[in-house]
Amino acid sequence: MVGDARRRAAGPEGGGHRPGRAVLGSRPAYSVRLSASPRPESRAPVTERTVPWLRTAAAYAWRLILVGGVVYGVFSVLGSFQLIAVALFLALVITSVLRPLTDLLNRVLPRPLCVAVALVGSLLALLALLALMGNAVAGELPRLAGEFSGGVHRIEKWLQRPPFRLSPGRLSALERQVTNYLSAHRSSLLSSAVSGLGRVVELATGAALALFSSVFFIHSGERLWHWAQEQLVPAGARRNWDRAGRAAWRAFAGYTRGIIIVAATNAVLVGMALLVLRVPLALPLAVLEFFAAFVPLVGSPVALAVATVVALAGRGPLVALAVLALIVVIGQLEGHVLHPVVMSWAVRLHPLVVALSVIAGSIVAGVVGAIVAVPLISVVWAVLKALRAVPP
Repeated sequence: MVGDARRRAAGPEGGGHRPGRAVLGSRPAYSVRLSASPRPESRAPVTERTVPWLRTAAAYAWRLILVGGVVYGVFSVLGSFQLIAVALFLALVITSVLRPLTDLLNRVLPRPLCVAVALVGSLLALLALLALMGNAVAGELPRLAGEFSGGVHRIEKWLQRPPFRLSPGRLSALERQVTNYLSAHRSSLLSSAVSGLGRVVELATGAALALFSSVFFIHSGERLWHWAQEQLVPAGARRNWDRAGRAAWRAFAGYTRGIIIVAATNAVLVGMALLVLRVPLALPLAVLEFFAAFVPLVGSPVALAVATVVALAGRGPLVALAVLALIVVIGQLEGHVLHPVVMSWAVRLHPLVVALSVIAGSIVAGVVGAIVAVPLISVVWAVLKALRAVPP
């Protein structure tokens, strides 16, 4: 009887107890909770938790230092092989300009004939332009000599008036100083002229090499690219390498075609304005503006400054002021209309990046560096964007 009572009190499960019911005479159970381990974020250094901008700035700083070192190394290598580098750069420029024309002609003509027509036709057009410019200079030379002599006299009269107030004796002293300098440094000037002739030979060699290379680039550039990939790039990296190379070529070709359009537009506007103002040597000055526009931010103002000096000597101060106004108008048109519209084909860079690139390129490699800097930065930025993008 006593045992039955105990079994009934314990329940049907024998000595066990139902979950959730306390057994009389037993001590309540306490669960022990271990303290959670601290999160990894709390173990971070104090500097990373309190100064996050310092970590971000350091990450950007070492990347900028790395990019700057690579750019400096590229310019140093190009400076060591300047003639070959310039020739290949010109070959790429020629290819980017004539490749669309060659592809268009290839629809009806064989490929070798298309390359010959494009190259020979462009050379004839360039020679015709140079001949026209030479005829213009030769035709205006007698009148130009008289205008310049009168223009120099007008400049002297203008300098004698306020605000300069230079006396005739001071002007004569300046003329004597220039004459004495030329007579004293005649030998150095002659040696510079002789070295200039050697530079002309180098330029002719580079132009021949550029034409020779452009023939192969225009005719079979795709095959050369695939051959270089197969010979130099590992199989696992060929896909990324091909994507980066095609992005680089699109950026370079877009920039080259865009800068040619901008330069041609500037040259046409300058030539028309100088013809309207009857400035001497309007056609040569327009051609100078075309070639100077290839140096961003700097070349066009320098060419128009030369045109201002010519206008001051040939037509007087009022026409020179009109040419100065032309500098301002063309600069605004180029910076706010032509560059944003035309350069959208290539990588659009901030004006500060363009200015720093031109200055750095001119410091490292002179005029050549100033011309090559902006397309090189555009190509590098296009490659980085292509490699950073997720492939489809």
